[in-house]
Amino acid sequence: MHERLKCTVMNHPHVRLARPVSDLHRTVAMYAKGLGLAVLAQFEDHEGFDGVMIGQDGSSYHFEFTVCRSHPLVPSPTEEDLVAFYLPIREEWLQVCLNMQSAGFVIVPSFNPYWDVSGKTFVDHDGYRIVIQNSAWKDHR
Repeated sequence: MHERLKCTVMNHPHVRLARPVSDLHRTVAMYAKGLGLAVLAQFEDHEGFDGVMIGQDGSSYHFEFTVCRSHPLVPSPTEEDLVAFYLPIREEWLQVCLNMQSAGFVIVPSFNPYWDVSGKTFVDHDGYRIVIQNSAWKDHR
């Protein structure tokens, strides 16, 4: 089974993080300013959905934020629904933390205290959390 996953997932490492939001324009502005992301694509009234894909050209992930015109969803993230970004260079980490606050994200204590040791947890207006971790990712296999 592991080999099968390796063949299907590892050959296509791009990840889309899809989230319903309450205010599409506000969310895009916050993530663009806070994380330095740009609009990659957008759509209007695609089968009742409006959406924006935001990320960086050439990166291995992007966010997709959507609003459903006919049946708006109330975002319902939990305190443990996180996206974590690892920034090992302290000056870059500090700058991104300042950018996040300037963009309107609020610093909150992490539900899991692990994230507060070397990072900061930010929450957007819908309750989605982003961790900016001041360390490098380590493979803990």
